[in-house]
Amino acid sequence: MGAYVALLRVELHFPEAGSLKTKRKDLQSVKALLHQRHGLTVAEVDHQDLWQRATLAAALTGGDLTRMEAAVDRVERFLDERFPDGVAIQRSILSFEDVG
Repeated sequence: MGAYVALLRVELHFPEAGSLKTKRKDLQSVKALLHQRHGLTVAEVDHQDLWQRATLAAALTGGDLTRMEAAVDRVERFLDERFPDGVAIQRSILSFEDVG
């Protein structure tokens, strides 16, 4: 049986945000969609006090490497479409054996 975890670091840019309140509203929407549509666990991990930037850490688990890679590809496409000029994504997919 395989056990895999996908870890993503997502750097977002909110060029239209003129306040922290606006950024947080937009960011909350993105986090909710990542969780609801793609099953990710998401947390903001950096740039909490900047108006136009956010860094997220996200994780997804699964039992099949091919499906994990496809799921992460879908997440990347979603973010690229939502933030055409302001997203950078780093990804790692690890097996349980890699972590242990």
